[in-house]
Amino acid sequence: MADTAPDMASLGGMRSLRVLARLLDYPCEALQAAADEMIEVLDAERRLSASHRTALVEWCRRLMNADLMDLQAEYVALFDRGRNTSLLLFEHVHGESRDRGQAMVDLLAEYRAAGFELDARELPDYLPLFLEYLSTRPEADIGRWLGEIRHILALLAARLEERDADHALVPQALLALIGAEEDVAAHRDTAKGEAPDHTADALDAVWEEEAVRFSAESDRDCALQSAEGRRLNERKKMTQSEAVRVLDPVARQARGDSP
Repeated sequence: MADTAPDMASLGGMRSLRVLARLLDYPCEALQAAADEMIEVLDAERRLSASHRTALVEWCRRLMNADLMDLQAEYVALFDRGRNTSLLLFEHVHGESRDRGQAMVDLLAEYRAAGFELDARELPDYLPLFLEYLSTRPEADIGRWLGEIRHILALLAARLEERDADHALVPQALLALIGAEEDVAAHRDTAKGEAPDHTADALDAVWEEEAVRFSAESDRDCALQSAEGRRLNERKKMTQSEAVRVLDPVARQARGDSP
């Protein structure tokens, strides 16, 4: 994903989600070169308030003008050291447990049923990849899925805020799309009280843990219906009757948000 520029012209669906995906991906020259086009898409996204659009556009301008090696070093420090800010969605739910395998199998099946085929470079629960998938879906599906992961997005936003990272703007914007931006407040005390997991001592402690083994036994476990899979199916049934909707511009103005 990181090596390709955002091809906005070829996209249907909600193009702003593809931009948000790129903003969370590893910085590259193609990302910087596409900054003007990304700004254009974000500025036209009236489902987001003016304050959200302005913050995202300003971030794009900073990315465009920053030193690429500095951006890459900052990204590695933020996302590749420790698990608290992981962009792998199910890691926040399951860690490295076997239940995560079935959850990813279920998500991969959802992708394939929609005709969304993956290459071998990313896991199905990688958030930028997930947002690319959502960018191709109808708004009802987008609202349902953002509602499914809103607790993960809120915790991730709070943790990124604690690290003073611009990347917090992405989960904040995603929550704003479904009118759930206030969810972040419930996680800020947790994020503030967490011990840093990206320090040298914390990373050494992780290496001392028992490694996860992907054996024939674990493969069989992945084929079984896990508790997460059952829970996900139950939640899907529930969301059919009480789905979370993406806010349209009219609804946003009715809530008193800035256009």
